[in-house]
Amino acid sequence: MQTYISFLRGVNMTGHNSIRMTDLSALYKNLGFNDAETYIQSGNVIFSSMDDVPVPEIASTIERSILKRFNYNVPVLIRTVEEMRKLISANPFIEERNFEPSKMAVMLLYEKTTKAQIQKVIDIDYPPDKFKIIGKEIFIYCPNGFGRTKLYTNFFEKKMGVTGTARNWKTITTILQIAEKK
Repeated sequence: MQTYISFLRGVNMTGHNSIRMTDLSALYKNLGFNDAETYIQSGNVIFSSMDDVPVPEIASTIERSILKRFNYNVPVLIRTVEEMRKLISANPFIEERNFEPSKMAVMLLYEKTTKAQIQKVIDIDYPPDKFKIIGKEIFIYCPNGFGRTKLYTNFFEKKMGVTGTARNWKTITTILQIAEKK
């Protein structure tokens, strides 16, 4: 059995793309995924599967089912537990002096970045905020908080031509803890 974490982009409890998390969990269970469990109200689902189905196919199945059931075209990004462990161990800012986890976020990308995409932002500097691109993630650390930073999802999507969804560091670490217990 393989455990996965899915991150739905733009799903919440109120407003645009509103889906109750109990309904989302039920949708996963109806698709045959085991132990579907949501975490907070932003479309994070931890689930298991006995089937050996490629991750892109799983994501596509979930996307189609959300469109059919809720009439929302929502991108679904999936990571395995092992990928989440690697993400956490790759955090380039954890050893920063006075590191505050509440000032940290990760933008999870749907695809690995290309050299050309990275070149578009390599020289951008908005101190004290900083970012580091590693594989399919952009690590963002804003020592003064995220209230005024330019370094967030829309910025990277427009500058680099990527698609992703961001989660704060607490969400990332908590989701992995939940997934590891499955």
